Amino acid sequence: MESLKEGFRWYGDNDPVSLEFIRQSGATSVYSSLHHIPYGELWTVEEIKKHQAKVAEYGLEWDVVESLPVTEDMKLRTGDYKRHFENYKESIRNLAKCGITKIIYNFMPVLDWIRTDLHFRLPDGSQCLRFDPVQFAAFDIFVLKREGASQERTPEQVAKAKEFFDSLDDAGKKAFERSIIDVFPGCKMGLEIEDVRKMLARYDGFTPQKLKDHLIEFLKEVTPVAEEVGAILAIHPDDPPFAVLGLPRIASRVEDFQEIFAECPSKANTICFCTGSLSAGLHNDISSMVDKLADRIYIAHLRSTQVDADGSFYEAGHLEGRVPMVEVVKKLMTLQDERLNNGGEKIVFRPDHGRDMADDLYKPPTANPGYSFIGRMKGLAEIRGVMKTLATL
Repeated sequence: MESLKEGFRWYGDNDPVSLEFIRQSGATSVYSSLHHIPYGELWTVEEIKKHQAKVAEYGLEWDVVESLPVTEDMKLRTGDYKRHFENYKESIRNLAKCGITKIIYNFMPVLDWIRTDLHFRLPDGSQCLRFDPVQFAAFDIFVLKREGASQERTPEQVAKAKEFFDSLDDAGKKAFERSIIDVFPGCKMGLEIEDVRKMLARYDGFTPQKLKDHLIEFLKEVTPVAEEVGAILAIHPDDPPFAVLGLPRIASRVEDFQEIFAECPSKANTICFCTGSLSAGLHNDISSMVDKLADRIYIAHLRSTQVDADGSFYEAGHLEGRVPMVEVVKKLMTLQDERLNNGGEKIVFRPDHGRDMADDLYKPPTANPGYSFIGRMKGLAEIRGVMKTLATL
């Protein structure tokens, strides 16, 4: 078996993890985006080539776009969505002109991902990202003050949420709020809590089926362009893969993806197989999902989570937690061999997130939580070791 193609996420010029470091990690490609271009605007060939050239200077390849953002107007099909659609399609064409044909996107409403603790301390002293349903209830009820939020929880959860919130001083409350509402990948939008309330209000009355209908309409409009230029679009799973803030979740379980692929059967319609996001839901059997979605997996994020009985979870080591990583990697390598034997391409993966550890613990907090260097390099080294071992069996 051949090893999977090894990638590493790079956030661009402002990323404290340099391309020089990424090259030293053993990765050969990067997952990256044009974060300086506002959501919904056109990615020109000139801007793509400038970014591509920076990556190439270090002997790396910009292989995967993570991500080409789908705007809220596009998800809602309101406002400026028609212009955003045209820019999206032209951006796909421009990327392909530069030889970049793997594009990740997500269809999560309002917030891209949610954690309640960006510096959860583990017994060995390292830190990771964590989601605590009680802490999130505190945000929902006492910070966001969303109507009906307390009725969605048990009296015990509400009491514990109040106890947690009351334990924070004013600075702690503000830091807690910022850690949830302003962690968009690669950029700071400067959102305030009232902005989030307004964004949520736009989804009043939105059912999961309505959002899924809008996703299918999006795919039916953009996948013909992807097919035309030989590109693929890979949807990132919901993170976490369960309901939050009363918002619809439509990419959280195997049945969701099977329906998405059935409604839009284009081969350009694929999944970014993120084992970390998916494993945060106990309803997901990650190994089984590889089998059921195999023909749509060309891109992967590999990490793991440890889910506790109360529904909280933290990001475990790459070979720990509830993801059977060795089994998953073996299945992906087997799938890749079948493709290579038929003239296909390698599956590209990256180690997703990583613990803050060693020297990284003493550096200023990164603007990209989960993306310190040493923890991800450790994860990449572990997965590379798994692949090398499997290749010799």
